[in-house]
Amino acid sequence: MADDKDTMDEWAAALAEAEGGAEAVELEELHDEKAPITADEKRKLDTILDIPVTISMEVGRSKISIRNLLQLNQGSVVELERVAGEPLDVLVNGTLIAHGEVVVVNDKFGIRLTDVISQIERIKKLR
Repeated sequence: MADDKDTMDEWAAALAEAEGGAEAVELEELHDEKAPITADEKRKLDTILDIPVTISMEVGRSKISIRNLLQLNQGSVVELERVAGEPLDVLVNGTLIAHGEVVVVNDKFGIRLTDVISQIERIKKLR
């Protein structure tokens, strides 16, 4: 558990440095006093929050023939349709939710979200 906290602190420090020294702040949880959450709603929400999802970052794609696929070996280069410097796609269970850029902290890759797709746009793509 202590290693997780140290790693999170290192990520926070790296992001603060990348953002020009801005410090991370903790925000108060929003409460709608007009509609307090019931115990049943909280139980249902807790159940949903525990569902595991797969998050992936996509650098780019390419279509090649099986013949060319079988000719690939160490050192081969596969050209992607994405231009260098273009943001990566962030997918959750295969659905685009954001775009971002790669960051490296302590020799580990991460992604800084630069644009989050709105819920309305995600719903439009489902139709």
